[in-house]
Amino acid sequence: MIEIKSVTKKFDDFTAIDNMSFSVGNSSIYGLIGYNGAGKTTLLKTAAGIYKADGGEILLNGSDPYDNDKVRKTMFFVPDDLYFLPGATVRSMGAFYKKMYQSFDAALFEKLLNLFSLPENKKLKSFSKGMKRQAEIVFALASRPEILLLDEVFDGVDPQKRDICKNLLLEYIMDTECSVIISSHSLSELSNLCDHIGLINGKRLSIDCAIDDIPLFNKKFKVVFSENANYELLSSLPLKELKTEGNFAFFSVLGTENLKKVNQALQKLPVQSTEPTPMTLEEVFLCEMGNENQKIENIFTKS
Repeated sequence: MIEIKSVTKKFDDFTAIDNMSFSVGNSSIYGLIGYNGAGKTTLLKTAAGIYKADGGEILLNGSDPYDNDKVRKTMFFVPDDLYFLPGATVRSMGAFYKKMYQSFDAALFEKLLNLFSLPENKKLKSFSKGMKRQAEIVFALASRPEILLLDEVFDGVDPQKRDICKNLLLEYIMDTECSVIISSHSLSELSNLCDHIGLINGKRLSIDCAIDDIPLFNKKFKVVFSENANYELLSSLPLKELKTEGNFAFFSVLGTENLKKVNQALQKLPVQSTEPTPMTLEEVFLCEMGNENQKIENIFTKS
């Protein structure tokens, strides 16, 4: 189990993550999303024990990972910026991890090598980006960790191998009850792989919920009023992306509590009809982070 408890991490005067809390149970995959620089990598490196939290605490199966070799030997971190020993091959790196992890499964390592068809004695530095990712996934799974921390692990991996990686992860956690945090820019991949999702916005989690709850508690609305809709009528409600036209109003609502407030308020307003539509993870992400498309308009127009 992974427990993130009110964690803050600073670099001098810069706060990278601020008072962040969530947990990842056994046999669970937690997807971490956010814009570039939101703090995903900082959080994963802190959870891996590379950084020490400046506030709060991180527990991996009940123990702090920082400066704790015993905990690190039950956890495997795949960073965004992969590193291999100088001159290393897949075979020599496999031998390296076998010495590091008592749980290393040599038979599984051979099966995974065959599955990905990676050249065993070719230097890893000559691999493509996607092949390096595949090799690191082989090392991670063969080490049989209790905790997996994956930062942009599918970046550069071709679609076929990506599906293999996702299926392997799902089978692995079913077999071992491993707890996983994975960050990715591909929202569709996370929605198909993870059971929980966390959205970092403003150095904190703005969304922390089960994937299945995304369409249930995040809605787009089309509302027809019996009189012209106006901003003042709706200004007190927790709405996103509000647009009005005549007696029509279009907006989005994120989160269980906000949805409850809006539904209660609409019952008291002069509404003719209401059409709520479930939102996808991508729609929720764009809505929460703010749509930047409006900045594109007229960008090429000469002033």
